[in-house]
Amino acid sequence: MILLSAIIQTFEAEFLVAYQGRLSPSQRQALAAMKHCRTSQGPVMLAQCDDCDRQRLVPHSCGHRSCPHCQSHESQQWLERQLQKQVPAEYFLLTFTLPKELRPLAWQQQRTLYDLLIRCSWDTVNTFTRNDQQLQGNAGAIAVLHTHSRRLDYHPHVHLVMPAAAIDPDKRLWRTKQGKKGRKGYLFNHKAVAKVFRAKLLEAISQAGLTLPDYYPQQWVVDVKSVGRGDKALVYLGRYLYKGVIQEKDIIACRDGQVTFRYQDSKTKKWQTRTLPGVKFLWLMLRHVLPKGFRRTRNFGFLHPNSKRLIRLLQVLLGVNPNRAIAWLRPRPKLQCPCCGGTLQIIKTRILGSSAVMALNSTKA
Repeated sequence: MILLSAIIQTFEAEFLVAYQGRLSPSQRQALAAMKHCRTSQGPVMLAQCDDCDRQRLVPHSCGHRSCPHCQSHESQQWLERQLQKQVPAEYFLLTFTLPKELRPLAWQQQRTLYDLLIRCSWDTVNTFTRNDQQLQGNAGAIAVLHTHSRRLDYHPHVHLVMPAAAIDPDKRLWRTKQGKKGRKGYLFNHKAVAKVFRAKLLEAISQAGLTLPDYYPQQWVVDVKSVGRGDKALVYLGRYLYKGVIQEKDIIACRDGQVTFRYQDSKTKKWQTRTLPGVKFLWLMLRHVLPKGFRRTRNFGFLHPNSKRLIRLLQVLLGVNPNRAIAWLRPRPKLQCPCCGGTLQIIKTRILGSSAVMALNSTKA
């Protein structure tokens, strides 16, 4: 397996010469963090075995949300929180895509446009839910922002996972939607959703004081599809939530100044490869680093964290056991002692350079 840190160390000098003036503070921080993540140049942790008391140094993760090594535990915690909110209804995955004509504006105004993209996506589905004859209430949704295509090109879009259900706060009713004319897998007309989403986002951009391009398409793309109970869709979204846009197992070659990675084509489901100069590959990776503090995922409506009591009440009344949804999740693996197989406990963190050897020697003494 080819490590991303090794690729950074190989091409960083050339990359900084080419892209120095285009990097944001967040991108510079991500590059520095991933370069030393779990390497000999990075900090280490001191761990001690519960059984044999033997001590060893363990490489420290950088903890950056764009690093493919890190945030596995945080990603699983997020998935557990979402699965514990499951309700008895058919779930749908809605994908709101920003047209290519607006992508240059999104790149220049990332924090503003990403926020508007998420909010307008939610506002659109909530409007449709309130006006739907079967639902007539407030919706609930889990929104996740992605900025990349499977080829890692810049492609901002928002995924919304939502149950075909609504809460009527006035009548205190819980309503679910049945398939249109007996059909399953129908929520809203995707063309109608796209039309409303387009109007809402364009208005929001204008109200934000931003200048729209001279041309943008009349017809936008919104995809609406059934995803059953929603758990598989959440697993897919959680995969790219904290651990960057590519897994290191998908980087298959790094030689002659070129990096080759594989990706699965969304239409054919076949694996394809893409080869780029190493400098271009690093830029492709860093383009998807979000502005500092920006929340990629958000919960809306009755799936908002403030609605925990309401969700629990619904689950009790409707006979839903939330623990079943997370029963298949594997617990976080523990560090094992290479000598006796016991559990290692971290007793000191963030030890730098020569201090690591001194810490290990002092504990032995």
